[in-house]
Parts: sequence; structure tokens; C-alpha cells
Amino acid sequence: MSTASGDGADAGGDGASSAVAAPAGRRIPPASSMPWVRNLRRFVGTGAGLGSEALMELETKRILLEIFKERQRKSAEAGSIPSFYKKKPEEGSISSRVQRLAKYRFLKKQSELLLNADDLDAMWVCLRENCVIDDATGAEKMNYEDFCHIATVCTEQIGQKCKRFFSPSNFMKFEKDDSGRIAILPFYLYVMRTVSLTQARIDMSELDEDSDGFLQPHEMEAYIRGLIPNLAQLRDMPTQFVQMYCRIAARKFFFFCDPHRRGKACIKKVLLSNCLQELMELHQESEEEVTDTEQAENWFSLTSAQRICDIFLALDKDQNGTLSKQELKEYADGTLTEIFIERVFDEHVRRSKVGGGNSREMDFESFLDFVLALENKDTPEGLTYLFRCLDLNGRGFLTTADIHTLFRDVHQKWIEGGNYELCIEDVRDEIWDMVKPADPLRISLQDLLSCKQGGTIASMLIDVRGFWAHDNRENLLQEEEEQVEEA
Repeated sequence: MSTASGDGADAGGDGASSAVAAPAGRRIPPASSMPWVRNLRRFVGTGAGLGSEALMELETKRILLEIFKERQRKSAEAGSIPSFYKKKPEEGSISSRVQRLAKYRFLKKQSELLLNADDLDAMWVCLRENCVIDDATGAEKMNYEDFCHIATVCTEQIGQKCKRFFSPSNFMKFEKDDSGRIAILPFYLYVMRTVSLTQARIDMSELDEDSDGFLQPHEMEAYIRGLIPNLAQLRDMPTQFVQMYCRIAARKFFFFCDPHRRGKACIKKVLLSNCLQELMELHQESEEEVTDTEQAENWFSLTSAQRICDIFLALDKDQNGTLSKQELKEYADGTLTEIFIERVFDEHVRRSKVGGGNSREMDFESFLDFVLALENKDTPEGLTYLFRCLDLNGRGFLTTADIHTLFRDVHQKWIEGGNYELCIEDVRDEIWDMVKPADPLRISLQDLLSCKQGGTIASMLIDVRGFWAHDNRENLLQEEEEQVEEA
């Protein structure tokens, strides 16, 4: 009786505990089958060998490495193309604001690391006080010991921001004499140029709205507008001419730094181009020290910009803001050939939306490209512009038939000018001898660039005045030498 009761009680007890432990008939899995239990035991460890945390870190690295290798294998098998486009954040979004704030803080920090005008003056004084005079040349020089001493003095006076200029690698960049000394002036000019270019990059990056490393036309114009007050030759520019000047100045940067005409110029290319150096010349020289000829030769001078505007306004007879073929023929006193003008419109002037899309008118930006190409025929960019016009059939090369067709108009203007009769075939053979093309039957753009006379050849084929200059080159050279001797 009691046994039965006990058994029944035990059975009842077991049933009650089972009901509590596994409600609704659910079964508890063994501890060894639960991942978190295994991981916890692995983390606790047994105390033998490496510590539990070190073991976990090694295991994590192993798992991540396996995942990385698996993804690489799948990517190689699929032959997937890596992502080359990333959508820019929308204007006003949190991502856009964070990016703009980070950019602002980064550029501000970089500006603080630059040497200012007082720092540069202090460095120059320090260089002169601690250098030695070369007895033979009288130049101020320093050896490596002086270089290190000057670095210490400058760091004490200016701060740590000048220390990067006094590295051993910078010392080795400069030409040394027999005693291992370098001149202090080239070193100081190197420091000034580095500071100037860095400041220019910071200023351009601030104007780069989408932070892609490229400047659009209006951003480049804004950069030039900010420089005008600091350029000695442009301070007296009339206010109403500032916008037009910025358009003219910015166009040269895009002509040389945007060869594919994408409408944006790479900031790095702009900094390394000769255009920026030419623009900065207006800051280095005072207006009284520059002759009219030098001002006219500098594209960024006020004289040059006004000259280009006057030419465009004089050619625009109907005053509609664009130039027709007939109007452009009057450029350079009408010495350019008719076939060249036709080819310029075919290759470099877009069709107008007015008049059913059949009319072609050259706007001011296209006119600036046209002038830049003619004034820089010896540069790769200018010669590329002209070669597209010379390539009558768009085949990428010139044949003897192309040369004959192009020079025929020059020959006609030559005869109309009262000059002696000449043979077109002789001129064609002379051009071939000047170029010496890799393929004797055709002249490519690379051939013109390699022969170093591409600008002269282009002038001979498009401008009767250019052919006259080539034909009288010996007399012109003698006159230049006489003028130099007289000066």
C-alpha cells in the first residue's frame, strides 16, 4: 500500500517536473548541441596552452579568412566586373552634410599646416644667416650639416610645419657642387612653389562642389575671380569686365586640361599645367615692369583678354553673339583658307537648335578654342585641334591627295597676293621631307608631333601668311638676330 503510494507519488512527482520542464510537450535539446554553449565552453577554455581570448581571436581570423577566400573564388568564377560607379549622396541628405563637413575640416587642417608669408620670410632670413658664401661664384650655399642646423633653428622659430621641407630626400633633389653644398635660393623657391601649389589645391578643392577632384567651368571661373584682387596686373580691371575675363581665362585651362571636352578639368592636371604658372606670372611682376608685347603674349593678361573680345565683336557683324562661316573668314585679315574654315565648323562647332538644326554658328567658347589652337599650334593640344581639321576624310592620317587639296587654297591666295608662281607638288614633297613619316604613304598626328615641326606644317596648309613666314624664314631669322644685336 505504502509502496504503491510511494510509487504513485514518485510518478506524480516526475509528471509534475516534466510538465514544468517541458511545457506543451516541448523537448529540451542536449547542451552539447547548442552553438552558444559550445562557444561559451570554448571561450572559458581549459587553461592549457593559449588563453581563451587568444584562441577565440585565432578562430575568428580563420573563419573570416575562409569567408574572404570563398568570396574571391566565387567572384573569379563569375567573372564579375568591379563597381566603377558610386551614386553621389543627394543634396541636403545626412550623407551629403557629413561629407561636406568632413571636407571642410580636412581642408582647414591642411591650411593650418601651410607656411604663411611671415613664416616664409623667417625661413629666408634663417637660410641667409646660416649659409656660407662660395668664393668662386659668390652664391649662398649650405652643406648637409648647415641644412640640419637650419632645420633646427627654423623649427624653433616657425614650428613643426616647416620640418617636412628639411628631409634628407629634399636635400638630395638639388644640384651639389664639389664640396657637396647646395644653393639656398633654389631650395627656397622650391619651398615657395610647394606652398603656393598646395594653397591652390586647397582653394580649388573648396570650390569642387561634388568633391570628385574635377572643376566645372563655373567653379574654375570662381577660382580665377578670387585671384584677381591678388594679381598686380588685374587689380585695376573694370568691374563690368570681370565676368568676361573669367570666361576667357578659364577657357584656356579647359583647352589644355580637358582634351576630351567632358566639361570638367582635373585639379591635378590644372596644378601641373603651364596655364597656372602663366596666370601666376601676373602676380609676380608689377604692371610697370611688363612691356606691352609681354602682356599681349600672356593669355591671362588684361591686354590679351580685351584684344580677344575686340576681335570677336569686330567679326560679329550682325551682333547676334555668334559667328557664321562668312564672318569667321575675316579673322586674321582673311588669310585663312576657305576649306580650313569649313573644316573648323564641321569638327568643332555644334549644330544650332535654331533653324531646324541645320545652321551652324560659332559661339564665344568655340571661338576661344579656335584662337587658342591657332596661337598654340606647336603644343599637342593645339596640333590635335588642327589635325582634325586637316584630316579631310576623318581617317586619322593625311595622304598626298589631302595635302594637295589643302594647299590648293593657300596657293590661290598666294598668287592673288602678287607672289611668284610655285609648284604644289614641290611644297607637298617638302612637307613630306619635313615630317619623315613612319609610313611613307601617310602622315599621322603622331608623325607631326614627333617631327617637332607640326605647327609650321599646319600653318603652311591653312594660312597663306604662315606659308609666307616659312618661305622667308631665313630673312626673318636674320632680322631677329639684327634686332637682338641692336638691343
